[in-house]
Amino acid sequence: MDECIIQLEHATVRRAGVPILDDVSFQVRRNEHVAIIGPNGAGKSTLVQLLSEEIHPLYSPQTKRILFGKAKWEVLSLRAHLGIVSQSLQYLCNSSYKGWEIVASGFFSSIGLDFHHHCTEQQMQKMEEVMHRYDTWHLRDKQMNRMSSGEARRILLARANVHDPQVMLLDEAVSNLDFPSRSQYRSTLEQLDREGKTIILATHEL
Repeated sequence: MDECIIQLEHATVRRAGVPILDDVSFQVRRNEHVAIIGPNGAGKSTLVQLLSEEIHPLYSPQTKRILFGKAKWEVLSLRAHLGIVSQSLQYLCNSSYKGWEIVASGFFSSIGLDFHHHCTEQQMQKMEEVMHRYDTWHLRDKQMNRMSSGEARRILLARANVHDPQVMLLDEAVSNLDFPSRSQYRSTLEQLDREGKTIILATHEL
């Protein structure tokens, strides 16, 4: 049996005293795929944020969050194991950065490249390889704020994969996409499966 890489036990998240997640427990094993399904406002995005340590559960003696065998992480070190795509990330990336800059920023867990980010030749080669693999190379010089939602989402998928993470966290990955873009996105998910990625997909759509 594949090893458990994500373990959540008795996790509760409250905002303004209101429980968003209440006593949630589950496990994800390597190469397993998980769909988190529920209506808008059900706490799906909160759960994704919990798994990426963007937020933390309320403390209790029973609460555990063990990611890749560790209970405590430095956030940037954890990001090396995760590839994240979400609508909120797409909103943050809606800028004048070019497609290749957004993809390459996945090496640094940043939004685009700034003056202190220096890609190695190996990283640039990896970025080009991944953009070809996800059919985004033709978007390399197009600004993010000039892309369609489908184009931008594919760029974010390439960004999420450029550092070869173990787990893909996809929050409402196909929301607001037209049918051709959804079909292409699902083909990409099948490719991720073939590559041996663990996929966690949060969606309100079946």
